[in-house]
Amino acid sequence: MCVHSAGMPNFYPLRQLCKFCDVELSSCSGTGTCMTNCSITSICAESSEVCVAIWRRNETGFSIETLCHNPSKPLYGVMLDDYNSSTCVMKEKNTTSGMAHFCSCTDKDECNNKLLFSPIVDPTPDDQLVSVILVSLLPLLAMGVMVAGMFYWYRAHQRRMLNQEWESSIKKRKPRAGGLDCSDACAIMMDDDRSDSSSTHANNLNHNTEPLPIELDLLVGKGRFAQVYKAKLKQTTSDQFETVAVKIFPYEEYASWKNEKDIFSNTDLRHENVLHFLTAEERKVEKQYWLITAFHPRGNLQEHLTRHVISWEELEVLASSLARGVAHLHSDRLPCGRPKVPIVHRDLKSSNILVKNDLTCCLCDFGLGLCLDSSLSVDDLANSGQVGTARYMAPEVLEARLNLENIESFKQTDIYSMALVLWEMTSRCEAIGEVKDYEPAYGSKVREHPCVESMKDNVLRDRGRPEIPDSWLRHQGVAVICATIKECWDHDPEARLTAHCVAERISEMEDEMDKLSSRSSSAEKIPEDVVHDRSLNTFIFFVNTELNKSVYK
Repeated sequence: MCVHSAGMPNFYPLRQLCKFCDVELSSCSGTGTCMTNCSITSICAESSEVCVAIWRRNETGFSIETLCHNPSKPLYGVMLDDYNSSTCVMKEKNTTSGMAHFCSCTDKDECNNKLLFSPIVDPTPDDQLVSVILVSLLPLLAMGVMVAGMFYWYRAHQRRMLNQEWESSIKKRKPRAGGLDCSDACAIMMDDDRSDSSSTHANNLNHNTEPLPIELDLLVGKGRFAQVYKAKLKQTTSDQFETVAVKIFPYEEYASWKNEKDIFSNTDLRHENVLHFLTAEERKVEKQYWLITAFHPRGNLQEHLTRHVISWEELEVLASSLARGVAHLHSDRLPCGRPKVPIVHRDLKSSNILVKNDLTCCLCDFGLGLCLDSSLSVDDLANSGQVGTARYMAPEVLEARLNLENIESFKQTDIYSMALVLWEMTSRCEAIGEVKDYEPAYGSKVREHPCVESMKDNVLRDRGRPEIPDSWLRHQGVAVICATIKECWDHDPEARLTAHCVAERISEMEDEMDKLSSRSSSAEKIPEDVVHDRSLNTFIFFVNTELNKSVYK
């Protein structure tokens, strides 16, 4: 297990206590008052979440689902309302998978356990009269629908023609000098404070009947399988738009598009350090497949490190957020305790990691991702092949000797790749002393785009790794980062740390550095050299303790 801080005061706001069960069969018929009979109670992961219950009717009977959810985000395409009530009053809603009854509540523990349905009222003579009038007006309504349908078809045809003209003009443009050269297309995505609004807007549209009103703006990335555009997602009720990223696959790359779409469509993937997915579309007219995601104008990590020398504080933020993102992918449980299918990225590198406006990382480009479902057989895993970018491939991947009997071996390859990215971050941090121009891992030791055989010589035959000069270790925090990097790129996969342990180690290091800083600043009457020696000794003890804890591997 990993290190946990003891005696840490709890500054977090109280979170809701809710019933939390997956979809279960129920005898509740949707009338009167029902109990969920859910045996699991959970504390919501976030203070903004409320208790929710969903009742559905299907061919075989009835079912009830209970959970926690943030009411500012859609749930099955439905926005929650009346969640400030302490009782759970069911309301019928039209979801992405059909009609269902929703209720949401707060301010009372397990308030989603007792469900209140509105009584069914027998039709009165007045109601029957209204029904007769409505039936008589049906032909007029049908005619109105036909007229509206013809108008809609005309508008859709006009927009399709405009889109074709726009794409034709895009194809005629010459690529700009100094444009992005991503080895794999990786979206450069949007501001965090606008992601949710785009998500809500996109998810409220019926993508099966109408493509989103998107105008491609600028080509920002081009790779083996797809191109990425900065684009404008127009609001249907105004002239305003949201900036999004559109990853466009040609028809022949359907398999790559589908794999990434399927991974992104898993709601358990959602995390602050994973790229926010909006929707996927098949554009039959253009003969293309689209993935639409959030847009982050700072670009990918490789570009950020190329343009900027980063501070020690920025290195802490970038490294810890990267570790948290990978830990979320690899985890088999959500923070609330609900089971989750682990995912491995299999192509982690600095060009597949985006930098958000708050300088945290988020993972993108899941074209080679793999869901480690328990139903996968050894043959299924063996057929996944030797994939990834050769420069960032773990020794066991280069050698094609993955232990297919243990799904943890796939996670360990991600950890190796993450270590190389952490090295690239550290090499551009001002805390190491002399900072050289950005170079990817292994730098000039290999070609710009090395092949597998070239990396085998360097990594397997010579047991080479990127250089960590002694000068880097003079900074207390960088010394811990470097020790962590070495453990993560260990030749033995079993000896590598987990992403969760890396995230916790960086968090512990941040806490320790803060303590040392506060002690030094408060000890005004103690001679400076004494304060420095005591702080340094304390920190060295912390580093040595971390390195000797083999149980964390």
